[in-house]
Formats: sequence, C-alpha cells, structure tokens
Amino acid sequence: MKVCAVIAEYNPFHLGHAYHLSQARLLTDADYVIVVMSGNFVQRGDPALIDKYARTRAALSCGADLVLELPSCFATGSAEYFARGAISMLDHLGMVDFLCFGSECSDIQFLSQFADIFLEEPEQYKKILLEKLKLGYSYPTARSNALIIAYPQLAADISVVSSPNNILGIEYIKALHRRRSRIHPVNIRRVGSDHRDRRLGYFMSSARALRQAIQSNRSVEELSSQMPEEAYRVMTDYFAQERPLFQDDFSTLLHYKLLSELARGYTDYLDISPDLSDKIRKYVYQYTTFSEFCDLLKSKDMTYTRISRCLLHILLNITKDNMQFYIDNQDSVSYARLLGFKQDAKPLLTAIDHNSSIPLITKMADADKHLTLGGAHMFQQEMQITDIYSSIQAAKSNHRMYHEYTRPMIIV
Repeated sequence: MKVCAVIAEYNPFHLGHAYHLSQARLLTDADYVIVVMSGNFVQRGDPALIDKYARTRAALSCGADLVLELPSCFATGSAEYFARGAISMLDHLGMVDFLCFGSECSDIQFLSQFADIFLEEPEQYKKILLEKLKLGYSYPTARSNALIIAYPQLAADISVVSSPNNILGIEYIKALHRRRSRIHPVNIRRVGSDHRDRRLGYFMSSARALRQAIQSNRSVEELSSQMPEEAYRVMTDYFAQERPLFQDDFSTLLHYKLLSELARGYTDYLDISPDLSDKIRKYVYQYTTFSEFCDLLKSKDMTYTRISRCLLHILLNITKDNMQFYIDNQDSVSYARLLGFKQDAKPLLTAIDHNSSIPLITKMADADKHLTLGGAHMFQQEMQITDIYSSIQAAKSNHRMYHEYTRPMIIV
C-alpha cells in the first residue's frame, strides 16, 4: 500500500485544490491520499468560511480518501507550528510514504537547503537574526536579512522565503528533518492565481478571492467556474442551511474576552509578547470590530495576519504553556481525529489502526478511553473551540447550536 499525504485548509475547496490532489496521486502513484485539514479556524487567524464537516465532504468528493483534523492550537499557529503539528500526526500514523505540497518554487533540494538552515540555526545566522529582531524588524524581514548576510550566495534567491507557500513548504521539510521522518517530500509547482490575489479570475482563482467574493455578497453562481462541480454542490447545499462565517462575526466574543482579562494582561497566550499585551490594553477601549482592531494594532514589525492569530489565541484560550506541554511531553499531536473517509478506503483505515503509534479517534464518545492525559486535554480544548464556532454559526443562521458529539462522520 502506497500512501500520500496532503496538508490543507480548503477554505473553500477550489479548482487548484482538485489539481493538487490529482497531481499528488499521479506523481507518487499512491493508492490512497490522506488529507490533514484545519478544523473550524485557520492559520490566518480567521474562522473557516464553511465548517469542517462540509469542507471534509468537498475534499472526499474531489479526490481525497480520508480526512483528519489538525487541532486548532497548531492550525491557527505560525507556519512552524502549523507544519510541526501536521507532520507529527502524519509521522505517527506510521504508514505515510509521501507528503505532497504546492509552492512557487519547484526545486525541492533548494527548499531543503533553507529548511536545514532554519532547523540548525548556525551561530552567525542566529546572531544576525537576533540583532535584526532587536532593531524592530518583523520576523520575516529579520530572517531574510540574516540569510543574505550569513549566506550571500543566496541573496539572488531570497524572494523564495517571502512567498507563503514556499514558507510552508520549507517548514514541512524542516519538520520532517527534525523528526528524521521516512516521509518523502514531493513538490508541485503552484498554478493559477497568486495566493494573495483578491480578484476572481477566469481560471483557478485563489481561495482568498472566493472568500472575498462571498463576503462582498457576490452571486454564488459566479463561483461555479472556480470550483469542481462536486465542491460547488457541497457549498451551495451548505449555504442553503448555514451562512458563511467571517472574522467580524466573532467581534463581540473577542471584545468580552479582552475586557475580562484586561487587568492581568495577555502574555499567557501563544505568540503574545509583553509589548503586544501592553498595546492591546492601551487600545482596548477603542475596539470596534475584530478586523479593525487588527488594523489598529498592526505595525512595522507585526503584520495584520500575525496580530489576527494572536487575538484568536486569546479568544480560543490557546496558551504558551499548553503548546509547550504538547510539544515537550506529547510529541506535538497525540491523536488523529477522523473527520471522514471514502467507503472504498476502509483498507487504509485498517492499516492505520495496525500501524499508528497514536490513537485514531473515530467515535467521539470513546475518545477518553484511548487518550493520554495530554491528548485528552488537547481533545477537550478542541471540543471547546468547536463549541465557540458552533455558537456563532447557530446565532448567525438562526438555529440551535450543534453539539460536537452528535455530528456524524462524513462517509462518501
């Protein structure tokens, strides 16, 4: 059995994602493709436009054989945490042969060179990086400067580390090398619109462009040419019952959380520095919405996306101590939650059950029987995070809140 893995958000699923899945299977000659997917919150510090169950159905209908949920503490983290959590889960399954990711750079060895520098952090590079950070440079800018100075031969290609997909690819390779994993990385050159492009194009528009169109109340029919037919059908069926969720739908909840912890500050939460905590406290009474507060707080050394992630960590109770505990004591991810699978992928489920060093959670009610103390803590935290999403989903769509334990697994 040959197994390929893909790490994704599918927010929402579009033609580029379908292309990636088909190429992953073709290039690796895989019998099965596993997807590790973010749950209801994503790496940009946003809620997912469509919930994890509908996105799982779209993925399974368009080429995936099995979908696992990446816990939110990793799914909403930096590229390093995002990659570390997903790779940990895949490595623990004990049977994944390939990881296939898309990036702007098609040279896997070139990306590996950067990955090894970031993993080993040679003394000269690390010294320059810290100096630039102390001068107030953002982390991406400080890292680029440190690379140019420590490795002048890389100066002509430094733009490689400024592209979001390249950065994730480098972090995937770095995580594989850190774990000395047997999983082999495979790179697919990204096609279609740029990741950051907000405009709908004629072919393979970005997920951001699709989200922007939906948020701008464009006709859903306009998106049909940008999505596989099956994924478009899943989305329209979903929108017949649910309204899409956006960052500002969580504005009131976030403001309440910020006010309730104003006195003690926010430095307990992941990625929150003392300076950022003080800045949040300073401006909290100027708060209007989630997105406008991100704009208010962003600066030369803190991008909108990073601020958004930090605020989401506060809202979702994702703390530094919890993350450190997961990494130090639980080897990052200590269970694999199954969101859905294809009927003809049952041999894959059996193989995972026989080979995995972490429990595969297929029945919510049985989870506690199989989890370690740390795994149980992560699992319960994920349930609380899902409840936060579901409460806003219910209020916006005018129905009762879903209980996570009552949601059926997606089987296609």
